[in-house]
Amino acid sequence: MGFYRKPRGKDAAFRRVLPVVVVTIFAVLFVIFLLNTTTPDSHREIWSSNRVGEVELVKYNLSSFNVKPRLPQQNKLSIALQKKNQLPPRNLDLFPSLAKDHTIIVLYVHNRPQYLQVVVQSLSKVEGIGETLLIVSHDGYFEEMNKIIEGIRFCQVKQIFAPYSPHLFQDSFPGSSSGDCKDKDDPVQKNCQGNADQYGNHRSPKIISLKHHWWWMMNTVWDSLEESRHHSGHILFIEEDHFIFPNAYRSIQLLTALKPKKCPNCYAANLAPSDVTSKGEQWDAMIAEKMSNVGYAFNRTVWRKIHSKARDFCFFDDYNWDITMWATVFPSFGGPVYSLRGPRRSAAHFGKCGLHQGQGERNACIDNGEVNVELDDIDKVVNIKPDWKVHVIRRQEGYKAGFKGWGGWGDDRDRQLCLDFSYMYHYRDST
Repeated sequence: MGFYRKPRGKDAAFRRVLPVVVVTIFAVLFVIFLLNTTTPDSHREIWSSNRVGEVELVKYNLSSFNVKPRLPQQNKLSIALQKKNQLPPRNLDLFPSLAKDHTIIVLYVHNRPQYLQVVVQSLSKVEGIGETLLIVSHDGYFEEMNKIIEGIRFCQVKQIFAPYSPHLFQDSFPGSSSGDCKDKDDPVQKNCQGNADQYGNHRSPKIISLKHHWWWMMNTVWDSLEESRHHSGHILFIEEDHFIFPNAYRSIQLLTALKPKKCPNCYAANLAPSDVTSKGEQWDAMIAEKMSNVGYAFNRTVWRKIHSKARDFCFFDDYNWDITMWATVFPSFGGPVYSLRGPRRSAAHFGKCGLHQGQGERNACIDNGEVNVELDDIDKVVNIKPDWKVHVIRRQEGYKAGFKGWGGWGDDRDRQLCLDFSYMYHYRDST
């Protein structure tokens, strides 16, 4: 009997202590909960998904971007344009509501009005364009470009202007200033400021605006604009020299709907092959390959993954946003970054003038914007069949990890401004 009395004594003591232990545990958990919801970091977003691009588990804490940005002092034009960014979309009288499952389209432009006319005309013939919102992101302010966009009447249109575009600053950073080093100047000998890139060249504001605009636009569209920051679907990105086929909108809707089942390892959907000269394979199959920079669409999950690599993006010495993505951001994801597309293109790159061969220059590139894109009847309707299999192109041609970059992005000020764009919509002053 003595063998059983001792355990019963312990049981009785345990039963007396157990309520105290349970209450203590709950109290600790409650305090932790209160700290997480009432501290100055209460604005932070803990973001998670069981797939990225419908692929893998990702945990992303936006509080890590709670760094105070050090943005340049704005001028009157910059401030005025930033106020314009808050205006509601136009054409609400013609298109008072958007389709429930709409895919937002973002058109980013620079200063090639002859090209923009062609793109706008092609968009006007796109099936379903009136169901969605077209956001036009301007790199600087150019009156002729602005007038073209203001003339659009075929859908809701929202214009935004990059307020820190180098094109808006004539005598200070991010533009040029009198004290800046140029070309291959020696900062000590010339008593000038600036950091040279890996090839010894100092910054060119006109060149670096490309990467600044793209990164500012992405951060603004996904994390700031009232019209898009809560958008749960995909966003399609096109440029001012992309001719858009009539079937493009319906095709991108179908591809993004099929992507989770047909290509769960795909991060995006594309309207065109990664080889911009290709018209497609014409197969009875969908294609998964590297993401093209012509007509690409991805969702917020993928954006969060890209945004988490802000430092990689901002410190890679190449002024091209797309090469930066291919050479350093995508390789950091740990596997191939596939994009799903059809076997025929639904968008085409056209023109011979580059982004920085703009107006008002000596020896400027002259191109009247003529387009020689042949449209067959099959290109006017959706030509992708949901029961098709997916052909994966595993050999990823072009720029990849290990490429050092073309330079143009070595100045510490540009790298810091790029990082500031990453922080500007997430910083909250705890005071």
